[in-house]
Amino acid sequence: MIFRDPGTLLQHISTARLGWLGVIFLSLMLSATLACGSSSTDGSHASKTAEASALSESSGAIKVVTTVSPITSIVENIGGTKIILDGVVPEGVNSHTFAPAPSVARSIAEADLIVLNGLRLEEPTLEMARANKKQEAVILSLGDQAISKDDWRFDFTFPEANGQPNPHLWPDPMLALRYAELVQQQLAEMDPSNADYYAANLEIFRQRIDELDQGIATAVATIPQVNRKLLTYHDSWAYFALRYGMDVIGAVQPSNFSQPSVKEVAELIDQLNELKLPAVFGSEVFPSDVLETVAKESGAAFVDDLRDDDLPGGPGDPRHSYLGLMLENMEFMIPALGGTVDALADFDPSLVFSGTSTANYPQ
Repeated sequence: MIFRDPGTLLQHISTARLGWLGVIFLSLMLSATLACGSSSTDGSHASKTAEASALSESSGAIKVVTTVSPITSIVENIGGTKIILDGVVPEGVNSHTFAPAPSVARSIAEADLIVLNGLRLEEPTLEMARANKKQEAVILSLGDQAISKDDWRFDFTFPEANGQPNPHLWPDPMLALRYAELVQQQLAEMDPSNADYYAANLEIFRQRIDELDQGIATAVATIPQVNRKLLTYHDSWAYFALRYGMDVIGAVQPSNFSQPSVKEVAELIDQLNELKLPAVFGSEVFPSDVLETVAKESGAAFVDDLRDDDLPGGPGDPRHSYLGLMLENMEFMIPALGGTVDALADFDPSLVFSGTSTANYPQ
C-alpha cells in the first residue's frame, strides 16, 4: 500500500464511481509504460568497455565501475581526469530491476573499484560484481556507509516489513556530499600519488554542495507552509524531505513496482481533494498515466519532470551532473508548490575539475 495511513481504505465508494474508475484504470494500464527489467545495449557497452580498458592500460589510471548516473557523476567530480570511469546502468531505467548485460561482467572483471549505492538498490549488479570482480578489486557500497541503520527511512514503496530501507539517499545534498567523501577516501587510499588532486576536487564539490544546500533551504522557505508536501509516483524523496522540513504524504508506486489498484486510486483522489495540493509529481523513469489522471480529478497540476536517476541533457552538457540534476529538480518542484528558486539563479552545476572526462554514461 502507498499512503500515509496504509490501513485506511475507502469505506464508501459508490458502485458508479468504482465502475467509472475501473474503465479509466484499465485504459491507463493498457497505455502505461513501465520502465523495468531493462538492460544496456550489449554491443555499445562492449565497445566502450574495450576503449576504457585500453586507456587504463596505457595510462595506469584506476578503473572505476559505477551504477546509477548520480553516483557516476559524484565519482566523476572527485576522480576527474585521474581515473577511467565506466557507468553500467543506463540513464532512465529502473535501477531496482535493471538486469546487466553480459558486457557489464567484462567491465566489472577489469575494474579496480566498483562503486554502488547499496541498501539493496542494485542487487543484480551487485551479484554480478561479486561473481566477476578481480580478487583485489574493492566494492564500495556508499549508502551502507553513509548512514547508520538508525537513520534508515521506511515508507510507502519501502515498508519496514520488507526489511529494505528507502535507498534514495542522494536527493539530500548533504548525503551526496558524504558519498563524495567516501569516494575521495577510497581513491586516495588506492592511488596515493594523486591524493592531493582528489582532495582538491572534493573541496570544490563541498563548496558547491554547501551553496546548493543553502539555496534549496531558502527556496523551500518561500513555499507556503501548507504546500510543503510531496506526493510522488516513485518513492525517492524521503531523505530530501527530512532535511528541508517537507512532508512526503504518499508515493503511488507499490513496493512491487506495479500499478496501484482501483481502490487505491480512488482513495488518492479523495486525499488530494481534501489536502488541495497545488501539484503532484511524476518520474522520468516511471511514467504514470494513473497519477496524471489522479491530478486532473483533484485539480492539482501534474509535474512529470522530476528526476532521481536520469541526469539532465546528455554527456558533455553543463547540467549533465548530479548538481545539475538537483538544480533542475528544484526548478520544477519549488514553483509548482508556490515558491521561487531565485536563491539558485547563479548556481553552477558544471564539473568541478578542468580537463577531459573519461566518464562513460550509457544511454
